[in-house]
Amino acid sequence: MDSLLIHNREMSPRDWAIDVAVALAAFAFGAVQLMVSASLILPDEALRRMLGIEAVVPATSSFIALALTTFPLVARRKSPWLVFVFTLVAFVGLQSSFHGSTLAIFGPMVALFTIVVECSRIEMAIASVASVAALAAATYGGTSAALWFWAYVQNLVLMVASVLGGLAVCAHRDSVRATEQRAEEAERTREEVAARRVEEERVRIAREVHDITAHSLSAVSIQTAAAERLIERDPAAAKEAVSLAHKTAKEALEEIRAMIGVLRAGDSSAETTPTEGTARLEDLADYLQEAGVAATLDASGYNRDATPAFIDIALFGIAREATTNIVRHAHAKNASIVLASDGAKATLTVQDDGDGALNAVSSTASADGHGIDGMRERAKLLGGSLDAGRLSGGGFRVRATIPVGDAPASFDAASGEGESHG
Repeated sequence: MDSLLIHNREMSPRDWAIDVAVALAAFAFGAVQLMVSASLILPDEALRRMLGIEAVVPATSSFIALALTTFPLVARRKSPWLVFVFTLVAFVGLQSSFHGSTLAIFGPMVALFTIVVECSRIEMAIASVASVAALAAATYGGTSAALWFWAYVQNLVLMVASVLGGLAVCAHRDSVRATEQRAEEAERTREEVAARRVEEERVRIAREVHDITAHSLSAVSIQTAAAERLIERDPAAAKEAVSLAHKTAKEALEEIRAMIGVLRAGDSSAETTPTEGTARLEDLADYLQEAGVAATLDASGYNRDATPAFIDIALFGIAREATTNIVRHAHAKNASIVLASDGAKATLTVQDDGDGALNAVSSTASADGHGIDGMRERAKLLGGSLDAGRLSGGGFRVRATIPVGDAPASFDAASGEGESHG
């Protein structure tokens, strides 16, 4: 019963302010209605007498009665049923107390509207029936039957309009909620599909790594066995076999390193296929465009053929992470991707005009190696560097520089393929 009378809902100061404004507006409209009631706008005395009304000026008590039917609306959402019953009973009970004038029904109208919006359909039906019965019981100041009928029909139409208005608000609210649910479901489905694609890509890459390893080790084994047999009889042929084994092993390690780099990138941007390197930068630009960010791409100064595959893939991974950060964190309107190389190094610049501070904080806080720290580590492992930070004029920029000559020393040391071993 208590839950029926008092709704357990949180009311913010803004909610209370809105309800106070609604109560004051209802009182103001009712006061205007009292001032221009039928007794004042019918100048013909014979007509007034025929209708059983007198020309009177609303007394102060009329406005007090109006206040009793409107001011309780301040608590209409906290206690819709108490407000509805009080305003309706006050309206019907006080209506007959002012001969020659009628109270406005704005208070019960708003209370019934609130019942429709806040309560169940059963409660709405009960309140509607109660309104019809209460209006029929109102005497409207002892006026003639004709004026009573006119006032009853008018008030009944207004109450029906409040019910229809409440139903329209409910329909709109349900439509918005359904739209939000569909959008959330679509987002979940998209993320699930993207995650499944990434997992499939990882499985495919794992198979490729296995194939590369098996093929390369078999070739190296054959070449070193041949060198072992030829080292005394034909040192030149043995040296050539060792050199070929060295080259085969290094190429295999480069390919495996590129594959592992892709796996480390994880699912930071599942919208693109990672293994095709910078050839897929156009996909990143499209990804930004689909997210509402105007994107430009300039790779005219980049020589892809002269860039090792594992560096090309690493550059794409950095660009992918940077564009993902723009979409997720930067709130940017414009972004640019510029890729260039000069024979000695390759430079990638990803820049936006969004909230650089948020971009920086969100991207560096990643605990799984992604974000700015992950991009910087990836560039460092390849002998390069990465700078990221806010711009003085607003926005954020990520710039990676990676040498494209020989593999970095750390790579050779890790692979055990130094020239002194050849």
